[in-house]
Amino acid sequence: MADLPVQIDSCTLEGLQADVSSAFQRKSTVIHLHGAGEEGVGEDVTYDGVDHEILQEHGPGLELAGSFTMASFAEHLAAHDLFPRPPQREVSANYRTWAYESAALDLALRQARSALHEVLGREPEPVRFVVSMRLGEPPSVDPVRRRLALYPGLRFKLDPTSSWDEPLIAELRDSGAVEAVDFKAFYTGTIVDQPADPVLYRRVVEAFADAWIEDPALTPETEPLLAPHRERFSWDAPIHSIADIQSLPYPPRMVNIKPSRLGGLRNLLDAYDFCQRQAIGNYGGGQFELGVGRGQIQYLASLFHPDAPNDVAPTGFNLAGAQPGLPSSPLPPAPAEVGFRWG
Repeated sequence: MADLPVQIDSCTLEGLQADVSSAFQRKSTVIHLHGAGEEGVGEDVTYDGVDHEILQEHGPGLELAGSFTMASFAEHLAAHDLFPRPPQREVSANYRTWAYESAALDLALRQARSALHEVLGREPEPVRFVVSMRLGEPPSVDPVRRRLALYPGLRFKLDPTSSWDEPLIAELRDSGAVEAVDFKAFYTGTIVDQPADPVLYRRVVEAFADAWIEDPALTPETEPLLAPHRERFSWDAPIHSIADIQSLPYPPRMVNIKPSRLGGLRNLLDAYDFCQRQAIGNYGGGQFELGVGRGQIQYLASLFHPDAPNDVAPTGFNLAGAQPGLPSSPLPPAPAEVGFRWG
């Protein structure tokens, strides 16, 4: 992939927005790269809406035109400031880098009349997925009930909060639909912050005895409760590099690989290789993509970790309310004939 050539002539931007199930208005920006009569697309999933507003008002403002390989394009991109003004969060630089690199990869593959799986020498497989969501404040099982009524086989990754009481936990447990719980211990200053809560942790890890436990806070109060469950730990928010995987407090059995959080194609593929060598499982993570980005992470899941609790459900599952007529898990392979696109 590093030597794959790409010709870039121009860049345009497209803004998207939608109300999503975590009770906020999601904004994203689709990057359109044009060259040699083809178009490549990628999606910037920076979380803060103001960063998208500034970008879309300012325009790309980057000197991207030229002939590159994918490797030299990544080097060229790294020499530029991708934000007209400093972003709200440092990690947003990774998200925007991913958007431009995935758009360039899509363009390069379309110019080469090839598809991603052909270049990587991997066969797309059906993608098992879960739906990631919160249950509101005050919490209610209704969002899970409504989705299970439409899709009885659906499975979930839920964000427990201190307001979860024992009857709610018992109903969720009895549904048999919870495959992972995400304690969100590494988020600060966001609408999904959840401080370490020993009472919540005990209730949840005991009730969902087979679920993956994502991003728990390891404190003097919580670690004794969690120690018997370390084999179920998974990590997401801290993972931006191989070094982050190596520095986890316990050797992981599973990590959530978000392509945009890794910040670029080389980092992502190196992380996949590292996990394979170390026998560390992966599942994919979504970030409320509204456009092509969702299909791209589904494509990657189909190639690298298809049979896992992938947080890559079709976008309709993450919109407010229950949406009928959506695909069931697993998603059948749907790579485009050329490019880095799915469906």
